[in-house]
Amino acid sequence: MKKIEVPVDEVVRLDAVAPRVIGLRVLFVNVYAVAGDVGWTLIDAGLTGSAGRIKRWALKHAGAKPPAAIILTHAHFDHVGALGELLDEWDVPVYAHPDERPYLTGERAYPAPDPSVGGGLMASMSMLYPRQPIDLGRRVCELPANGSIPTLPGWSWVPTPGHTAGHISLFHNHHRTLIVGDAFCTTQQESFLAVATQRPELHGPPAYFTTDWNAARDSVQRLAALQPVFIAPGHGQPMAGNETTKALSRLAEQFDDVARPEHGRYVTTPIRA
Repeated sequence: MKKIEVPVDEVVRLDAVAPRVIGLRVLFVNVYAVAGDVGWTLIDAGLTGSAGRIKRWALKHAGAKPPAAIILTHAHFDHVGALGELLDEWDVPVYAHPDERPYLTGERAYPAPDPSVGGGLMASMSMLYPRQPIDLGRRVCELPANGSIPTLPGWSWVPTPGHTAGHISLFHNHHRTLIVGDAFCTTQQESFLAVATQRPELHGPPAYFTTDWNAARDSVQRLAALQPVFIAPGHGQPMAGNETTKALSRLAEQFDDVARPEHGRYVTTPIRA
């Protein structure tokens, strides 16, 4: 797959992603903690088995106080895996887009992945990835329709469907910080080698799970129009700087050539909410 390179000196550390934002990598996916005026908020919940690591990380950086809430960019297995264990200790609300709710209340499984998009071992193995829903019951809350985030004044959520129907990203307008989820990646997520080496590049969303490529393109264009300075992706390294902002604009302009696979079941037949 094609790529858009970013200078290596615009990669930033996970423990200093952006003002009041830190991150933790759990194997091949990132979670983030965002400090607010009334505590902190966890963005996404990593892989199954990572709850202990997330709690230790949170204790180190945020103290013993649990988060005010957990915000989900979407409900794929690598973004909700530790939720059950975390919620056993942290009795906090979980906010998501209404279109992600069926995957969080046990109602519906995600569409089957598409290994035919190619790109490497991660894509080839995608049929083995879990896609069954989880059931969080009463803890699931819908994000406010006005784009606000209840526990994070100054932040807004941005609808970025395509990878999933209810995918969102988060943006802080003053600091120009973008928490991407899987709307796009800073590594080629289809390739095991690229994931292992974490080369600083911009790519589209993980192709094997993306079910609407036109919507995915529109979402990247929407995010590029925000002109973010700090970028915190679900997959890959966080980045910051003018060249990163320009690279995102190029990804938006060249999305169909750079990010859209040449073949695949959802490339020509998308699944929408």
